[in-house]
Amino acid sequence: MRLRHGTVATAIVFFTSFLSLSWYTAWQNGKEKLVAYQREFHSLRERLRVAEHRTLQRSSELNAILEQFRRAIAETNGSKDALSNFSDETQKLLKELAHRKPLHVPNIYHHLPHLLNNEGSLHPAVQVGQGRTGVSIVMGIPTVKRKVKSYLSETLHSLIDKLSAEEKLDCVIIVFVGETDIDYVNSVVAGLEKEFYTELNSGLLEVISPPASYYPDLANLKETFGDSKERVKWRTKQNLDYSFLMMYAVNKGVYYVQLEDDIVAKPNYFATMKNFAVQLASEDWMILEFSQLGFIGKMFQAPDLNLIVEFIFMFYKEKPIDWLLDHILWVKVCNPEKDGKHCERQKSSLRIRFRPSLFQHVGLHSSLAGKIQKLTDKDFLKPLLHKIHVNPPAEVSTSLKVYQGHTLEKTYMGEDFFWAITPMAGDYVLFKFDRPVNIERFLFRSGNQEHPGDKIENTTVEFLPFSDAGLKTKEKYKRTEDRFYKLAQFEKGVAEGTVDPVFNPVAAVRLTVQKDSAVWAIISEIHIKRIPG
Repeated sequence: MRLRHGTVATAIVFFTSFLSLSWYTAWQNGKEKLVAYQREFHSLRERLRVAEHRTLQRSSELNAILEQFRRAIAETNGSKDALSNFSDETQKLLKELAHRKPLHVPNIYHHLPHLLNNEGSLHPAVQVGQGRTGVSIVMGIPTVKRKVKSYLSETLHSLIDKLSAEEKLDCVIIVFVGETDIDYVNSVVAGLEKEFYTELNSGLLEVISPPASYYPDLANLKETFGDSKERVKWRTKQNLDYSFLMMYAVNKGVYYVQLEDDIVAKPNYFATMKNFAVQLASEDWMILEFSQLGFIGKMFQAPDLNLIVEFIFMFYKEKPIDWLLDHILWVKVCNPEKDGKHCERQKSSLRIRFRPSLFQHVGLHSSLAGKIQKLTDKDFLKPLLHKIHVNPPAEVSTSLKVYQGHTLEKTYMGEDFFWAITPMAGDYVLFKFDRPVNIERFLFRSGNQEHPGDKIENTTVEFLPFSDAGLKTKEKYKRTEDRFYKLAQFEKGVAEGTVDPVFNPVAAVRLTVQKDSAVWAIISEIHIKRIPG
């Protein structure tokens, strides 16, 4: 009898273990398939983005050809001799083009009329390289003649030496020499050909410079914002340099990254930038910042470069480049009837900061003669103590006492972690969305690697539906007196879950402390994931 019971028990244990193993194997396989599908989806989005970009490029080229036809016909004044070599159908088409009277559309020549004086004004005076296209990332490096020291060689070594063999095939680095002295430009090219011969021949590196006719007369610029005449001239030319470089780069890749000629890069910088951009494929971003300094490490989607260049050309004499970029964001998303905080929240969804920084500024002598700039990126060597996500624009508030400037606003925007002194029962963290949001899932993680014990416990995650009319969830979810529904609670410092579609759209999310805590609280990750579309 004992043997029989023992045999049955053994069989049950074996069967249970088999089921557990089978379930785990199935779950693991499902998880791997999901990851594979996600990667394929992101890859497909990137290919579609490239296809759309190339379609716009072809359309622009066709319009340019049509414009050339119109000019050619206008120059013949309808002469029969000039058209006699064309077929009847071609003559008919050319006459239709010549007699069309479309509205006058402003273009680059409206803002830079001097370009009409020379046909080669928008063609590089010097162009060295293989003309590589179809890459993931294009990196642009403007450089000018410095009176004290050039950092260009060190910058290129830092960027190139940290690329893998595969990455070297998936990018192109463009050095823009912003000088019209051909002898000087040729000396720069000669030096780069000697030091980076392999990279130039492989297509990884290109060198260009603008013709003298590209620049307008910069002698009589209006002095603004207290800047000296020399500084106004310097920043105006800098705007034109960036524009030329962007116009040259626009058709070469999916993303464009603006760099400077006096930086060093972190190891694995290329993969980090590319992966971060792919992760945000479903977000409507305009600028990804991989450095907090000036115009260093700013990533754009290639199709957006046309808009940026047009905007710069409209105001290139008025303000420096970083101000103009901020104005573009303001025009796109800010409501003049709202306050500054609301505007900053809206802009944060278009301009997303990655931390820690991937590039460090090392130059001491500025390209502006006589200027010493001891600029360093404080985030370059910092360990990452929080995780970055793009969250819906929201007004955030808390009853907790913030410690040393680690504010909730910075955490929500992915800039820092939130750190508060001992939470007490009744304390809260509130995210009130600027407009109701359809949410797919949520994640709140507390503690970090330096302070792993500062975790949140005994705290609920509560959602406020925009409307709870007819909401049939009373049995499954507890409802508070102020119409919030308790969807989850923190366990081992983490609260996460999917959102029941009946709650969408959501007006606000709140974390409410249920019991006094014995420790301080850190929130290192906040991710409120919207439903795509």
